[in-house]
Amino acid sequence: MQAKVMNTVADKSVGALESIVYVVDDDVETRESLSALFRSVGFNVELFDSVPKLLAYRMPATPGCLVLDVRLKGESGLVAHNRIARQTGLPIIFMTAHADVEMCVQAMKGGAVDFIEKPFRGQRMLDAVTTALASDRQRRELDQSFEALRCCYESLTRRERDVMSLVAKGRLNKQIAAEMNLSEMTIKIHRMRAMKKMKADSFADFVLKAATLLKFDAIKGAAV
Repeated sequence: MQAKVMNTVADKSVGALESIVYVVDDDVETRESLSALFRSVGFNVELFDSVPKLLAYRMPATPGCLVLDVRLKGESGLVAHNRIARQTGLPIIFMTAHADVEMCVQAMKGGAVDFIEKPFRGQRMLDAVTTALASDRQRRELDQSFEALRCCYESLTRRERDVMSLVAKGRLNKQIAAEMNLSEMTIKIHRMRAMKKMKADSFADFVLKAATLLKFDAIKGAAV
């Protein structure tokens, strides 16, 4: 049975050894049981008995997720989850032995990726963790891509930024030239230089990168 579980997770989770599952539960038996389960399929695990101890831990910049008990002594998981999400960015899987519909709805509205009742099946928990880790890995990759894009953008001159801003808003070269009171040829030169600095493979790629920056309010330049 364990071999079957391990194979299932191994097929789904690439890079398990580079991922960390954080567990917060004030019951030592639950913590140790989860640790054994996650380590059996190759995940790294960090265990905590309270939210403050989790937040005091210096987390490495590696994909991870949090398995959080709802009913903790002191500050409950439901109360603390917004603060945890803001500080760590980790996807959160809630677990509880006393679930009700209202609690489940509250957790999911708060951004939980899953809600699991105790006692839980090992495969159910592993599936939830595998999904959460994949989500966090994708988020980190997108963050890295966006940061690289932003760094390229910072290398542009003010004129090149103005041109890129207007390109992102759908302006044609002649329209940009009119708005900036420059010749169309000058606009083409600025656009060409901006494309090179942005490492755009094509004009379509340049437009996509400009639109991405505009979407996240990271682009500065000429007004609409």
